[in-house]
Amino acid sequence: MAPPIILASGSTIRRQLLEAAGLSVRTQAARIDEDTIRSSLVHEAASPRDIADTLAEMKAVRVADRHPDAVVIGCDQVLEFQNKVWAKPESLQEAQGQLVLLRGNTHRLLSAVVVCHQGQPVWRHVGTARLTMRNFSDGYLAGYLARNWPQVGQSVGGYKLEEEGVRLFSAIEGDHFTILGLPLLPLLSYLTLRGFIES
Repeated sequence: MAPPIILASGSTIRRQLLEAAGLSVRTQAARIDEDTIRSSLVHEAASPRDIADTLAEMKAVRVADRHPDAVVIGCDQVLEFQNKVWAKPESLQEAQGQLVLLRGNTHRLLSAVVVCHQGQPVWRHVGTARLTMRNFSDGYLAGYLARNWPQVGQSVGGYKLEEEGVRLFSAIEGDHFTILGLPLLPLLSYLTLRGFIES
């Protein structure tokens, strides 16, 4: 009998992606201090890839400690621009500032996923996408934020590509699921290979 699958996240979009793929998942947000951990890793000059991977693992392990019989999926996404890692905007003004800096430029999204089974990390993957924003006007930016704040505050960079945020971009290179915060195809391949989901 396949073990239960738990998504160690409160992310609605990640849960929807897994359920749309036909998986039965429970969700349980991992209680970790992401901001402090991220700041510490940045201070230690960790790479954006390592930051995303470490946070995903810590989330998965935290929930797996309470559910060792389950397959636990931990995820994290970071935005890298000009060699700096960005966090989610905490205010409308911060979202505006992030979008002004990203306007007309290319940034990277790194989405990490770590799977724990029997309380231990057993698989990991980090997907990368490159996104280029168009040179949108100040007027469009003001209207965009008026229509979409505070929802876009849940996303690093201040946009949601699955919604109106797609209009901010002129080019995208990379997997759509990775951009949404979950490298779904590699994850499904692993879960199938291990027999955690039906093949």
